Amino acid sequence: MDFKKKYSLLDSIDTPKQLRTLDASQLLQLAIELRIFLIETLNQCGGHFAANLGTVELAIALHTVFNTPDDDLVWDVGHQAYPHKILTGRRGQLATIRKTHGLAPFPSRQESEFDSFGVGHSSTSISAALGMSMAAKQQKTGHKSIAVIGDGAMTAGIAFEALNHAGDIHADLLVVLNDNDMSISNNVGALSNYFARILSSKLYTSVREGSKKVLEAIPTVREFAKRTEEHVKGMLIPGTLFEELGFNYIGPLDGHDLPLLINTLNNLRQLSGPQLLHVVTTKGKGFPAAEADPIAYHAVSPNFLTKPTTIPSKTKPLTYSNVFGQWICDMAVRDERLIAITPAMREGSDLVEFSKCYPDRYYDVGIAEQHAVTFAAGLACKGQKPIVAIYSTFLQRAYDQLIHDVALQNLPVLFAIDRAGIVGGDGATHQGCFDLSYLRCIPNLTIMTPSDENELYQMLYSGFQQSTPCAIRYPRGCGPGVAINKAMVMIPQGKAEIKRVGQTIALLVFGALLQPAFTVAEKLNATVVSMRFVKPLDTELLSQLANTHTLFVTLEENVIAGGAGSAVGEYCHQQQLNCDLLSLGLPDTFIEHGDPGESLSQAGLDKAGILAAIEQRLGYAVIKRG
Repeated sequence: MDFKKKYSLLDSIDTPKQLRTLDASQLLQLAIELRIFLIETLNQCGGHFAANLGTVELAIALHTVFNTPDDDLVWDVGHQAYPHKILTGRRGQLATIRKTHGLAPFPSRQESEFDSFGVGHSSTSISAALGMSMAAKQQKTGHKSIAVIGDGAMTAGIAFEALNHAGDIHADLLVVLNDNDMSISNNVGALSNYFARILSSKLYTSVREGSKKVLEAIPTVREFAKRTEEHVKGMLIPGTLFEELGFNYIGPLDGHDLPLLINTLNNLRQLSGPQLLHVVTTKGKGFPAAEADPIAYHAVSPNFLTKPTTIPSKTKPLTYSNVFGQWICDMAVRDERLIAITPAMREGSDLVEFSKCYPDRYYDVGIAEQHAVTFAAGLACKGQKPIVAIYSTFLQRAYDQLIHDVALQNLPVLFAIDRAGIVGGDGATHQGCFDLSYLRCIPNLTIMTPSDENELYQMLYSGFQQSTPCAIRYPRGCGPGVAINKAMVMIPQGKAEIKRVGQTIALLVFGALLQPAFTVAEKLNATVVSMRFVKPLDTELLSQLANTHTLFVTLEENVIAGGAGSAVGEYCHQQQLNCDLLSLGLPDTFIEHGDPGESLSQAGLDKAGILAAIEQRLGYAVIKRG
């Protein structure tokens, strides 16, 4: 592939309005240029890759047929929306995507009028587009609403709730099901495309609707005709479920056949009521390695074209996710009751090895966090030991189940909460900033925060041994490199560990900020404590430290409001401890995408920021040494 090719057509497209002036042959050429531009640019900057290569033709077709931004186009999740960004005036900024002050990783209302709805978590597109459709109806604007949702996102309950509602109120809504992984149907080809064209045409629609009116007077024949139509369509196309929900189902059709897409969408644009267009696309389309392994090419690093995609395992440091992956395999040997559950995060949570070794004890429930948690509760009720491996930001979606189905019944479910704290390029929708605050108020729940790899390993073991619910939250990326003790040792419940003995100031660290805390402690001759438990707190140690220190400084990669520092403050107030408190954590704002180190620095949680905050509280500057 010639990556030096000039983008003669692509360079002329800054808005979809310009796109609509191109003829059929130019649109085909544009698709070629757009795909090459994606590959070349992501080789420079990195980012989501395979899914975006799969939506090139779909993005072109949607913006060609619909009058965006007046017509609302809602992209589910956003991993597939880079072509959309390129076609809507952001081509020159694509190389900044996911970087500090650069393009947002997902559609963002603050970034562009063409981004009708901000997304990041999956399966919200149909609900949002339905709301926009009803607003257009109330306001009599005539604007269209389109939701583009992947087959994986269709596994979430909210998607089916929205489909059910849209069909019930007969909304003017188009749902485009982008089927690029799950094999909903393999019937892609000339015959399926023929039926797609027929079923989306005005002729078919008018004949079907006209026949219904004629048969209204003959109920028996009408019912027979209805059943016959459903039976025939059910044999030929996999749309019976959607038809039962009240949608006119069209497809499946080839999502890379641009003329076919445009023709079908033009037909659908004229129809009223809920429509579902099922297109089949290939993740990584146009890049053979990504087509062969779309999971490996879900996201790429810069210069992926010229360097190996993986680092040899012997030189690759362990991430916290890797530690969890090792521990769960080690623990499964010891206890056959262990069951692993994840909501579509097998690779991210490092459950690949476990899923291969213990397939009968592994459940990927799809993008269905609520179900994952209650499913775990049911397992726990019958004596199994379930572990829910989930990202911090996704656990928010199952909050009621966490309270109602697990904690209220005091069931021994272990939550391995990955991506806690700052996550970087994925931005505000994925930052794990809130879990300590929303977990701490739940009765019966133990909460632990490891500061290194071995501490995580032992906490997982300790939490697994409990007969009550337990949550262990750990960050993305690598730890400080502490060796793991595979012997597995119980950590005393609610007990912190003093890491450095100093005077006057006690740095109370909850989690992975232990390293900058040590640097600050050396300058201030402060005590450093790895608190380990947010709930229950080591109140005995806090009372002892209050007798010998005048200032507690709490450090956490969580919002200050309601977090671990708040827990310390509440105890100090209740016990009237004679010790000042400075709580340092993440600010009361949504933290945007960017380099994690820069984000922590801006939040004042690097060593310079921590030191400056303490100096300000004490009213003096520490004399720099050396």
